[in-house]
Amino acid sequence: MKIIDAHAHLWLNQDTVVNDSHIYQLEPNRSRSMFFGQEVQMLPPYMTDGQNTAERFLSNMDYAQVSAAVVTQEFIDGLQNTYLEQVQQRYPTRFFCFGMPELRKPGFCKEAEQLINRGFRGLKIPAARLPQQFLNDEMMQMMQLMEQRNIILGIELMDGDMQVGQMEEIIQECPKLKIAIGHFGMVTRPSWMSQIRLARHENVYVESGGITWLFNDEFYPFPSAVRAIIKAADEVGWEKLMWGSDYPRTITAITYKMSYDFISKSSDLTDSQKQMFLADNAQHFFGFAELQELPYIKNMSE
Repeated sequence: MKIIDAHAHLWLNQDTVVNDSHIYQLEPNRSRSMFFGQEVQMLPPYMTDGQNTAERFLSNMDYAQVSAAVVTQEFIDGLQNTYLEQVQQRYPTRFFCFGMPELRKPGFCKEAEQLINRGFRGLKIPAARLPQQFLNDEMMQMMQLMEQRNIILGIELMDGDMQVGQMEEIIQECPKLKIAIGHFGMVTRPSWMSQIRLARHENVYVESGGITWLFNDEFYPFPSAVRAIIKAADEVGWEKLMWGSDYPRTITAITYKMSYDFISKSSDLTDSQKQMFLADNAQHFFGFAELQELPYIKNMSE
């Protein structure tokens, strides 16, 4: 089975400010970061230079037999447009990279158009880190531009239904806009299905980036996560759901391969359901053409 990761992150340097809090790598030779005033393990401990690069990710992807990945963005990583533009140009068959304008300042719609002109085929909105009422005239103008230019919207919402009404307004105004709802609707939070139900609309899909983090207390093999995926599929159909890892933060707790093989090894899903969730839906939605076939590499310890 060829596999596509629909939610991952890359950066060369993490140094940004979110809600007046400085997020940055700690002293050199540490893979930890200061995150909203708390020291956290942001990267696996062997990534001591703080660089979460495409080449390191490709090594993980090749080992885990993941053919392609979608690289999203988040305010906590800092704007990574310059680096991700290079990644997209260097590895066009392996990555789909989202651009992200500075949405916290007026004038972002013009910046979004510049990013589109630079070749980004998707734009990201971390709406959960914006004011609850994130949809204003300029945001709707950007949505209309994206629909006209056939640009994919990647978005993560606040818990539950707090921003679902605004999404319904966007979908009604821009019915041809392709939308990927992230973090599986914040599945462990109350009213998470309200976000999943957005995928009843033709051009709205849901990806599971961060689902192993959300079910971290239960841990591998995440049986409740499997049940939640089945519940979502019963609501909107298997063809609307995509797997995502939220690499690299999730692999501080588990390996990259573990972030999907709790699905591939599950006896509760059919082979057809696994194929749609792990590859086919993302290939169709993001427009990946030829997927690289990666051989299984035997571990030395086997």
